Amino acid sequence: MTSPLSLDAWNQLQSLYESKGKSFSTKEAFKSDPKRFSKFSHEFTNFDNSKILFDYSKNLIDEEILSSLIQLAKEANVEKLRNEMFNGDHINTTEDRAVYHVALRNRSMKEMKVDGVNVANEVNDVLQHMKEFSDSVRDGSWKGYTGEKILNVVNIGIGGSDLGPVMVTEALKHYAHESIKVHFVSNVDGTHIVETLKNCKPESTLFLIASKTFTTAETCANAVTAKNWFLNHVKDESHIAKHFVALSTNADEVAKFGIDTKNMFGFENWVGGRYSVWSAIGLSICIYIGFENFDKFLKGAEAIDNHFLNTPIEENIPFLGGLLTIWYNNFHKAQTKLVAPFDQYMHRFPAYLQQLSMESNGKSVTKDSKFVNYETGVVLFGEPTTNAQHSFFQLVHQGTKLIPTDFILAAQSHNPVENNKHQLMLASNYFAQAESLMLGKTKEQVESEGTESSLVPHKMFPGNRPTTSILAQKITPATLGSLIAYYEHVTFVEGAIWGINSFDQWGVELGKVLAKVILKELQTEGDVKTHDASTQGLINQFKAWA
Repeated sequence: MTSPLSLDAWNQLQSLYESKGKSFSTKEAFKSDPKRFSKFSHEFTNFDNSKILFDYSKNLIDEEILSSLIQLAKEANVEKLRNEMFNGDHINTTEDRAVYHVALRNRSMKEMKVDGVNVANEVNDVLQHMKEFSDSVRDGSWKGYTGEKILNVVNIGIGGSDLGPVMVTEALKHYAHESIKVHFVSNVDGTHIVETLKNCKPESTLFLIASKTFTTAETCANAVTAKNWFLNHVKDESHIAKHFVALSTNADEVAKFGIDTKNMFGFENWVGGRYSVWSAIGLSICIYIGFENFDKFLKGAEAIDNHFLNTPIEENIPFLGGLLTIWYNNFHKAQTKLVAPFDQYMHRFPAYLQQLSMESNGKSVTKDSKFVNYETGVVLFGEPTTNAQHSFFQLVHQGTKLIPTDFILAAQSHNPVENNKHQLMLASNYFAQAESLMLGKTKEQVESEGTESSLVPHKMFPGNRPTTSILAQKITPATLGSLIAYYEHVTFVEGAIWGINSFDQWGVELGKVLAKVILKELQTEGDVKTHDASTQGLINQFKAWA
């Protein structure tokens, strides 16, 4: 592949950064162009005619810079790679796999092939199985071993098998079943499962064991603990079939565990963990919000897929979002990105995006096995506001680092309490934060307020901090599906331009391998002598204290 550094557009962008990018004033850009907002904002219409507005106008760009960014995407053949992904080609080169999570939300049932096989019917069959099962749990026809209805669902997984379902069930809590609660266990720290099980009774609890291979160490450890807890109360292994379900493809291991393979929900190897929320991994979501709402969630993502696939780059919303990352990361040398939802339901959304972004693009080797000599990946972080405004927003406003920020708000609240007073306060902060980050506060403005001279520098704000404002009508299942798919494709665009494989995660493996070795040492008496001095000292001290 061609290094992005050798592309004409990359060199043009470097020249633009030197000539005007690093001194670009968004405030002045608005003064000189009254149509700036309309030029740099795009409205997305979902399948149900709901709207999401993406406003890029407060970013450090003008038409010339944006044109060069678009040209960069064209020269990097991002459209070609996108088409290959949608065609089911093996774009995950290091693992020789297709990257086909888009097929999981193919609710229009168009033909989508991997290795010559149309997977649309297979995907739909799994979804129908999920519908039947989730309906039976929700309506009470699926009963525990004593005949009680299921009241608690415990999803045991890790990584994408946990972060996605946790985030979506929290974000869509408004749509939850009136009596079924969902819980999530991911940490191998025994505290996580012990505290979770305190809220459950064996006769009314359903466990979903989420592991494609059914060999994931942390998940299996928690699953065994859950099974032992269950059997300590029940004393009959035959009852496991009513209380344990597998989200897996390994029928042998599932059966060995005691789960009826009829209650196994599979997904293919072209579904990456961080893209699996659309698959059988979403069963907890189906049970919690109902299959009808889960279907809308899929359709919202499919609508963004269609937009991403069929819209010219100039108006392609995920393309523009990804190109802004390149502009800031590679030219402005901004190493971080903040995503701040003004929505308490979406409090786990930034954590979900952390895996999506940093596991995908935290790479330093190109697809043709060469080490990069340019920046890739960004450190993504975030928390729900307004609370976050009282913590790290200080750094965003007055710190020495440039931190591009996405703000997300729904115009309509699910909880319009006090005559919608809370939502209006929330919205006022959403608008004010973006505006104040752009405008800042000059020395003259501070002095005009009668501020003591020694305090003037402390009360000045540089401004010109870039923000993207995402305004939805309401956070519905469809809207949430669209937002997740938007960030998936933003991540794709970034990785495609950097020339890296966004779909493997070898960096996750090394620590796991070493942990297996050390676990055996921890289970053996005596000091260890096979590590560096620091690790060795820590292990031996742990063994002495444990």
